[in-house]
Amino acid sequence: MNVAHSGQVLVMEEHAPDGERGLYWWGMMFFLASEALIFANFIATYLYLEVQNLPKMGGWLLDKVSQLPTPVFFTLVLISSSGTVHLAGMAIRKGNMRAYAVWVALTIVLGVTFLGGQAMEYTNLITGPEHFTLSSSIFGSNFFTLTGFHGFHVTIGALFLLIVLIRSLRGDFTQTKHFAAIAAELYWHFVDLVWVFVFTLVYVVPFFLPAPIK
Repeated sequence: MNVAHSGQVLVMEEHAPDGERGLYWWGMMFFLASEALIFANFIATYLYLEVQNLPKMGGWLLDKVSQLPTPVFFTLVLISSSGTVHLAGMAIRKGNMRAYAVWVALTIVLGVTFLGGQAMEYTNLITGPEHFTLSSSIFGSNFFTLTGFHGFHVTIGALFLLIVLIRSLRGDFTQTKHFAAIAAELYWHFVDLVWVFVFTLVYVVPFFLPAPIK
């Protein structure tokens, strides 16, 4: 009786994530909540330094419109990837593995494009006339730490998606059994949502702050 019951629970756990709110799903939510707390600490530190100490830090302000196109464009790229990963999730829930593979592959391409844009921005800041680096100021240290930490998560997310893409091509998933694919989708949405907050804090808020004392 106990064996039968255990087997029934296992089946429920395997299928519940697709039918909703199974044990695995809640485990993923707990993991994302812990990640959110880490980002919250980074963001709180950045806000404190930016708002309270900016005049003393000589912070980097986006005082030229020409500095915005790159981060804005790659932000749109990343936000678009939330749409493609959502379409991938819809496809696998319908059992359309071919469409799933296409949408996941496109999501990975968009994620890698975002990372390329971030690398390009870092290069321009470090080698540009401002020589804005990790050690140039407290502001610089926090800027690169916060955005770099997010970039690391995008990298992990892209690798996660690559793994589930390979598994889907191997036929590991079915319409009713594909929790790994759902977990990857949730993680990617989380990474994209975090970037909305980071982008607002790093690229929008500075416009409303007083210029730093040189």
